[in-house]
Order: sequence, then structure tokens, then C-alpha cells
Amino acid sequence: MLQVKNITYAYHPQSSVLNQISFKLKKGEHLCVMGESGCGKSTLLKAIYGLLDLNQGSIMWDDIPILGPAYNLVPGVKFFKYVAQDLDLMPVTSVYDNISKYLSRIHQEETHQRTYELLEVIEMSEYAETIVKTLSGGQQQRVAIARALAKEPELLILDEPFSQIDNFKKNSLRRTLFSYLKKKNIACIIATHDSNDALSFADQMLVIKDHKIIAKDSPKILYKTPRNKYVATLFDDINDITIDGENHLIYPHQIEISPHSKLKAVVLDSYFKGSFWLIVARYHHQKIYLNHYKSIENNSTIGLKFNL
Repeated sequence: MLQVKNITYAYHPQSSVLNQISFKLKKGEHLCVMGESGCGKSTLLKAIYGLLDLNQGSIMWDDIPILGPAYNLVPGVKFFKYVAQDLDLMPVTSVYDNISKYLSRIHQEETHQRTYELLEVIEMSEYAETIVKTLSGGQQQRVAIARALAKEPELLILDEPFSQIDNFKKNSLRRTLFSYLKKKNIACIIATHDSNDALSFADQMLVIKDHKIIAKDSPKILYKTPRNKYVATLFDDINDITIDGENHLIYPHQIEISPHSKLKAVVLDSYFKGSFWLIVARYHHQKIYLNHYKSIENNSTIGLKFNL
């Protein structure tokens, strides 16, 4: 189990990047860390991997303290693997060599099988002999993930791992990767801006704002009952509406058009989203967002039904 207890870290004495962060992660469990740029997500991952000396608090993996550079000649934890945004691959060698380098040179057949197993996980078997520097940024991200998994770490730490990967590849890769991690009982912490990383694959979710945790629960609970507007906006557009004197946070799919409703709004714009249209309207002097099956002409008056 990973135990993060009241950790605080500051690059400068007057400005904390992490402020009293605490949580636990069981072996094999997946945690998604979300928040806007600069909130401290990447710093938290570096601290967990042992790349920083904390100002306060502690990090433990079972009974083993995770200590920073002041205590280790080579920073980092050998049974964790960390995929940072800079990737740090070997650019002039093949994809195969980047992964197999971290496996046994004695048991060649086993190394070969393991390397191709990981190439299948990242869906890049056909690129085994391709030189890494010729790959796209998204392909290099996938190679970095496979390399980190070579020796089956107990905890995999990922910082925006899918940020450069095309959507059609991203969706398939996420399903394959997180299924593989569950099968191997590898714990995972992923920092991301994409709520799809959390909703489908995470067991827990942390939301960081202003360098501290403002919400911590399962993604399903945080989505269905967001603690505040900031948390809700991580998942979708959000409407902050007062109904009968009570404030409600309402997603676009929770608003229907009802011709006979006394609640009226004026349409401002319609945006095609594929399987639906996002309608922007003015309701009581504020913009609201709702989903509809077709576009609506601007300046049309519509009736609203709120599904709370």
C-alpha cells in the first residue's frame, strides 16, 4: 500500500506547490489525479517517485519510506516506474531495443517474448525495428510506457501519458493498457487533463486545486455528485443554476427541451458534437448549455425541463 501523509513541498520558501496532501493507494489500484495546469500534479508524481526532498510529511510503500535525493545517490524507487512528459528514450535505437534493454541478456528467448508481449500492449508490434527518433510524439509515449512495464513494477506513475496520442488510438490503448495492469496487479497513478482516463479506468480520483486536494472519491461519485463547480467542469460543460431559490450544478444532458414548460430560454448558438448538438442559450441573464438531437435556429425561444 502507498501511504502519502500530509506532504508539503515548495520550490521557493514562500510558495508551496503541494500543501498537506494525504491519500492511500492499495496494491493493484488505479488512481487518477486531475486539476488545471500548475496545480501541482506533476510535482506530486515526482515526490512519490522519490525525486524530491519534502518540506513536510512522509510517503511510504508498505513499510518502506520513499526518500528523496538527499538520502539516495540515485534518486527514484527501483520497484516503481515513472513515465515523465520528457520520455527520456534512446532516440537512435529501435523500439525493440528501447524495451528489451531492461530485460535479461542471458535468457534471450524469454526477453524476446516479453518484449513482443509489451509491444502488443501498446499496439506497436509492427514498429519493433523502427528507430525511435522517426516516430511521432504519440508513438514515443507508447514506447516509454512499454519500457516502464518491462520489469513489471509494483507501481506505475504516468504524467499525461496520452497527451500526444490520436483519439482513435488513445481509446484502444487505454482499454488494453489498464486491463493489462489489472491483470498483473500493478498499481497505477496517472496525472491527466482528460476525464475519460478517470471515468472508465480509475478506482479513485483526486482533484487538486491551488496546490491542495479539494475532492477525493471514486470517479463515479465525483461525477454524479460533484462537490463544487470546479470538480464538475473537469468532466463536462456545467450549468450553475438557481431553481426555486436552491443552487444546482447541472450537466447539459440533464436539460431537456419541453415546449410546454414555463421556464423559457433564448437560443444563442448550436454546435455539432457528432451524436448530438450542444445548444447554448440564455436563461435568466446567464448562458446555459444543453444537449439536443438537432440544431435550433438562433434567437428561438425554447422551454426547459431540468432533470435533477
